Amino acid sequence: MADTQQVDPKAEQKAARLAKQIGGFAKAHGGAEGQIAYLGQRGARIVLVGEDGHWGDVVAPSMEIAEKAVEKAGITVHEHLDGELAAKMKTGPYEWKRMAGIQLGG
Repeated sequence: MADTQQVDPKAEQKAARLAKQIGGFAKAHGGAEGQIAYLGQRGARIVLVGEDGHWGDVVAPSMEIAEKAVEKAGITVHEHLDGELAAKMKTGPYEWKRMAGIQLGG
């Protein structure tokens, strides 16, 4: 029996664009791993952690698109952002300042 699911061309295009961004990040940072977090109606956040410790994120409009994007990019995806993946993340003065500002209400 043939697969009768219809493919949404706009969703496929968005996943391909995100995969290109993810691939660019991975290339710039010696490879990358990631984690997808559900953001509710806003979509899903893909946190990227480079092999060099740099990290960043991209937001997809849905979990489905996020999952397609990381699959197309070919990165390893972790269920949680903890343990070894979190330990790879480097934080610099900017991140510490932002975290302190958030704690202090700034």
